[in-house]
Amino acid sequence: MIDYNSVLSKTVVDLKKSGIRKFFDLLNDESMKDVVGLTVGQPDFVTPWHIREAGIESLQKGKTYYTGNAGTPELRQEICNYLSRRFGLSYEVKNTIVTVGGSEAIDLAIRAVVEPGDEVIIPTPSFVCYEPIVRMMGGVPVIVETKFEEKFKLTPAALKAAISPRTKMLVLPFPNNPTGAILTKTELEELAAVLRDTNIVILSDEIYAEMTYGRQHTSIASIDGMWERTILVNGFSKAYAMTGWRLGFLAAPAPIAEQMLKIHQYAIMCAPTTSQLAAVEALRNGDEDIRMMVEEYDRRRRYIYEGLLSIGIDSFEPEGAFYIYPDIRKFGLSSDEFCSRLLYEYRCAIVPGTAFGRGGEGFARISYAYSVKHITEALSRIEKFVKSLKN
Repeated sequence: MIDYNSVLSKTVVDLKKSGIRKFFDLLNDESMKDVVGLTVGQPDFVTPWHIREAGIESLQKGKTYYTGNAGTPELRQEICNYLSRRFGLSYEVKNTIVTVGGSEAIDLAIRAVVEPGDEVIIPTPSFVCYEPIVRMMGGVPVIVETKFEEKFKLTPAALKAAISPRTKMLVLPFPNNPTGAILTKTELEELAAVLRDTNIVILSDEIYAEMTYGRQHTSIASIDGMWERTILVNGFSKAYAMTGWRLGFLAAPAPIAEQMLKIHQYAIMCAPTTSQLAAVEALRNGDEDIRMMVEEYDRRRRYIYEGLLSIGIDSFEPEGAFYIYPDIRKFGLSSDEFCSRLLYEYRCAIVPGTAFGRGGEGFARISYAYSVKHITEALSRIEKFVKSLKN
């Protein structure tokens, strides 16, 4: 009989399961049908019809073949046009790769750069996949815990303190999941000043670039001296409500992109053809869809922020993405205890802050990618729970 303990990768066995998925999977249980969940970072909008129509038309015309490994030339050119039009970035087709979601793009970037023993600076709280991928490559995650008092921003001082001779990469996850933090152009310039004379590569995860409130997103690739060291990751899931289409992209200097493409060729072959053809339509004619959805997210953002404050839960007002990250430390419960009791006692699901790194203890993530009606009911249940803790 096979001994699985002896054949499985110890590195993989030692990885923790995703804290996000734990709560998401709980909601699929039959006993949880009455739960109001604000857990998932998925737009509640349906993919706009003109984008769906383009995908349907591609199937009707029998366009079910492989594309080139890096994606169709048409889509890659539209990605270049989009990055120029929306963010003032200059890329050529050779700099781009179409991926299976933004998650594959992150994986490619880390695998192409990180070798055993290399250090990767990861600000937390942040998306759950960076640290595990670094560990699977034999790299060393260097965690920088951002602070509530600084609106969860990465500061130049914290970055400088984390850099060592072994530092290979900086992950820059802004606009941020789970905190809603952003970095302004001035703040990015301050970070660039720390990085400029180093050999550090930046993985800039900009999947929420379209979701900023009150100001336009700035990519660090637009800052002097940063383009040549930046791997920009983005995708279609959030901005165009295309989560199930599983389509992302990356843009990087050609010498880096060439190596990422090798990995993509062997692991994936190409992203789904139907999704790629629909994405061309999204990029060409989807600006108005983005505007409409972001306006609605902004309305929900202000509503949930004010709602939490009114029931005595502190938070800073998120400036990007579609999450709010309230401070629950004063209630005397750990993040996991707070969220578990809220779930089982008051049938409302949010995600413990610890799912996003050690710095998340004492916080929770709430997604406002849900209707106002849904958010209102969730706030009502949270209020009842908070009042029960004071009694």
